[in-house]
Amino acid sequence: MARGLRVRRPGVVLGLGDAATIVLFVALGLAGHDEGITPGGIARTAVPILVAWFAVAPVAGTYRRPGLRSLAVTWLPAVVAGVLVRSAIVGHPTGWALVTFAGVALGVTLVMLVAWRMVATLLLRTPRPPEPSRRAGAEAA
Repeated sequence: MARGLRVRRPGVVLGLGDAATIVLFVALGLAGHDEGITPGGIARTAVPILVAWFAVAPVAGTYRRPGLRSLAVTWLPAVVAGVLVRSAIVGHPTGWALVTFAGVALGVTLVMLVAWRMVATLLLRTPRPPEPSRRAGAEAA
């Protein structure tokens, strides 16, 4: 049976992992658009999403009650708000390009965040106490 890591505050681990996943999404996007991965480029795109994420997360209970529902309740408004704020700061994309950018950001971040959370669930799983074996019970009788 696989044993999980013993972590005193799993919400902190999940929050750090969520942030790292969003930064990874941004870095992959920058690399995919040949913009170069720079601190300024990452900050320009990741910071609006991260600010929105950590503003919504406490209200949604993302780290008090981790699960797909609380993740979705944080993910949708945070990514949309982050993309809109980023667009307002940078000045682009606009119009349908903004809709496309938001759609891609929503789809890719959802896949990446769910994948991270699946890994985290396995790593942070609290081990169950071992069940008594049938043989031990038979010997006692």
